[in-house]
Amino acid sequence: MRVGIMSFAHVHAEGFVGNLRAAPGVELVGFSDDDAERGARFAEAFGLRHLARHEDLIAEGVDAVVVCAENARRRELVEMAAAAGVHVLCEKPIEATLADAEAMRDACEAAGVTFMTAFPMRFDASVRAVKAALERGELGALVAVNGINHSEIPKAHRAWFADRELAGGGAVMDHTVHLTDLLRWMTGSEVVEVYAEVGNPFYPGEVDVDTAGLVTLTFANGVFAAVDCSWSRPTSYPRWGHLKMELIGERGGLSVDAFSQALTGFARSLPRNPTWIGWGADPNQAMIEAFLAAAAEGREPPVTWNDGYEALRVALACYDSAAAGQPVRLTRD
Repeated sequence: MRVGIMSFAHVHAEGFVGNLRAAPGVELVGFSDDDAERGARFAEAFGLRHLARHEDLIAEGVDAVVVCAENARRRELVEMAAAAGVHVLCEKPIEATLADAEAMRDACEAAGVTFMTAFPMRFDASVRAVKAALERGELGALVAVNGINHSEIPKAHRAWFADRELAGGGAVMDHTVHLTDLLRWMTGSEVVEVYAEVGNPFYPGEVDVDTAGLVTLTFANGVFAAVDCSWSRPTSYPRWGHLKMELIGERGGLSVDAFSQALTGFARSLPRNPTWIGWGADPNQAMIEAFLAAAAEGREPPVTWNDGYEALRVALACYDSAAAGQPVRLTRD
């Protein structure tokens, strides 16, 4: 299968290079990026072919693409790929507005191509163990979840993350989607109410987007969840960020730290000192291979467009709730 990466705007594009090169039966054709400086930098860093126009990458006859553009620029790339019959793995949040996300769905359905949302944490071994424990009924009925998703502010690496027009928001937009997706997946239920306090306590005066949010989610089945999402980690922190959950059931509790499998490294050659070097399985590799298999076999991917859409709905509802100062109900037809 011939695969390309559309844009290196998102930080995850760098990791996907290794994932695609390691995937069996894949030819990584190259990447497209209309930012000449960024394209030249990453072409040299990875020894990867850079095409200056996204149309040129599609013209190479790729079978699938990984879309890693800025949040608000993903629709145009997804529609371009779909029109050429190319399957799409799309970074999350899948877009910055619901209307653009719906247009992406329509384009892929009309073209009959696979669209998968890039939620790698569904493929993390520790998270999957938690889901299996819930399915076995080890905790009894799930009652509540406390979730944490923190990182450093991405603006030093990718300034657009703190650009409201390109990102659609700040830390809440960036981090709420992960835990929302995991909780929907684990509970098998949809979010029906969102309440959020959103602010910029960490970089006031430096960015005009939120850098932290405290969010509560109520699910249709009665499960209550809290999400602490922020860009609170300093740049000196040993790791980019983390994702944790504490689950409380009728018969017990369970905690998971998805990135705890790490060695502490000290070396001048490392980007951070000290650095936590992960030694566990790579969920991105499993996600990439699941996408490629679904595309090749013409079946529904394990993470769908709707999963990305519902997570985006919750992220946007957080901003609506914060602006109104009250809970927001999510209705469905």
